[in-house]
Amino acid sequence: MPHGTDSPKSYELGERRVRLLIGVAVAVVVLIGAAAAVLFTPWASPSARLAASENARLRQELASIDSRLQALVDTISSIEQQDQRIRTLAGIDPDSTGEVAAKEMATVGAAATPAGQGPSLGLAPERPQRFASKPFLGRLGFGDNRPDLEGMIRRATELSASFRAVSDTLVRHAERMANLPSIMPTAGWLTSQFSKSRFHPILHVSRAHEGIDVVAPMGAPIVAPAAGRVIKAGREQGYGLMVQIDHGNGLVSIYAHAKKIVVSVGQRVVRGQMIATVGNSGLATGPHLHYEIIRNGKPMDPLTFVMPAGKITD
Repeated sequence: MPHGTDSPKSYELGERRVRLLIGVAVAVVVLIGAAAAVLFTPWASPSARLAASENARLRQELASIDSRLQALVDTISSIEQQDQRIRTLAGIDPDSTGEVAAKEMATVGAAATPAGQGPSLGLAPERPQRFASKPFLGRLGFGDNRPDLEGMIRRATELSASFRAVSDTLVRHAERMANLPSIMPTAGWLTSQFSKSRFHPILHVSRAHEGIDVVAPMGAPIVAPAAGRVIKAGREQGYGLMVQIDHGNGLVSIYAHAKKIVVSVGQRVVRGQMIATVGNSGLATGPHLHYEIIRNGKPMDPLTFVMPAGKITD
């Protein structure tokens, strides 16, 4: 409808032209869609499709790894709690690292410890510890709340060093307990106790009694109350036939007035092993065992070393 006084104009399209225009419009839409596919989708080419498939596979694998890492975090947290209990049982202060753990952490853990941070084998937390997140997995689409791999490796190294320290301590405790005279050498009746002054029944003088006397039948077995090495085995003035055992840590035990000795100098014995038989050799009025313990050259009361189940009756 033109402006002014011109008459209206009209245009007529035949059916053929309408179909042609529709075809042209469809073709334009198809071209635009193809261009968008090439520019904005990963499926435009075989290489793009391969890359998309590989990305999907990697995402699946990373999801599996992430699940396993979370399980590993829980396992390390559980080990931390067990480490605390074991250190307590071993008699190690849970807040201290111990010399062995410190030395191992200085060598083994140095590579895994960031500069400016020292290893710590402190008390395990009451709740499972979650390690700091890492942004790398977050950029791959798995979020930021993920375990810290470096922290896990560092903590595993610390726990390994801690277990070695505990193991060494337990071994030392086991050796010390094995060498502690904790049982009576023979079964019988206690007739004379450890004393600073006692009237000697044969010499008829008062002097220190640096051991205990246990009356037992002639020939009764005398056993080693702890592991050690025989350093004397033979006749000694006043003691008669006697055995002397070095238990280490400054502890030496003496067994006197024996009838027969069944060990030799240099022989290693274990707790409960027979070393002699009860007799009345030396200065003795009857068959009995004179039993002494010396620590660092000082006589000690043997009964203080005997466990309750191993004590004898008065």
